[in-house]
Amino acid sequence: MKIVKYAAGMLGAALLPTGAALAAWELNMPVGVTELSRDIHGLHMMIFWICVLIACAVFGVMIYSIVKFRHSQGAVPANFDHSTKAEIIWTIIPVAILVGMAIPAAATLVKIEDTRNSNLTIKVTGYQWKWEYEYLDQKVKFFSTLARDSDAARQTGSGVDPSTVPNYLLEVDKPLVVPVNAKVRVLLTSNDVIHAWWVPAFGMKKDAIPGFVNELWFRADEPGIYRGQCAELCGRDHGFMPVVVHVKSQAEYDSWLAEQQGGGTPAAAAAQVENAAPVTAAAAE
Repeated sequence: MKIVKYAAGMLGAALLPTGAALAAWELNMPVGVTELSRDIHGLHMMIFWICVLIACAVFGVMIYSIVKFRHSQGAVPANFDHSTKAEIIWTIIPVAILVGMAIPAAATLVKIEDTRNSNLTIKVTGYQWKWEYEYLDQKVKFFSTLARDSDAARQTGSGVDPSTVPNYLLEVDKPLVVPVNAKVRVLLTSNDVIHAWWVPAFGMKKDAIPGFVNELWFRADEPGIYRGQCAELCGRDHGFMPVVVHVKSQAEYDSWLAEQQGGGTPAAAAAQVENAAPVTAAAAE
């Protein structure tokens, strides 16, 4: 008996998540740093609570009926086979609930797909296993690959402990850089297989498909470094092509852009961005 109890205790301990696993165990979707992520989270919570209320009402009526009208209390079954009034009611109520949920959901979906009046357009191309970023009309283009320390630590027999590498597998050599509070339009495609560009803090994820151009947009409200990954199984090194976005102030972004363009002045770079006309979906096509 002691052996059985000991084995059961060891099994229970093995099944319990570790401290690190608990730290990353989030039951709800996060609220990001963009208006789209907040809108999506708000829609999610609204639908969630509607479903909770429906579940409480349905199961409440079921439990009440089971307890109140049980055979031991002398309940007598009804002698009718259907009720037209009841059928009309339980058809109208679900339809009204679905329509009520569809209206805000449709409004959010329309907003997600509205890439008009963007301040900056960036073409993102997926490769096995890296990203290429091209700032349209800015003459800036570069590849973004896994940082060297993460790449070394992932190699079998490298002798490098991954736990000692900051942001292991979530750091790159050249991040995407965008200005804060700017509407950034992202054009997504692929050079080989299907990839997916995903940054959780932006609330956006979309596939990069060879021969097609998908698009999304985001407007980051807070400067900072935001990390994501390829979210589509794209081959052997799928787990080694992270996405890193640096959101900078406008002045810092202008300086970075001037440096990438080959030593131009930040003022000239800022003027180029401000004078660029917003790119519409029709123009891109």
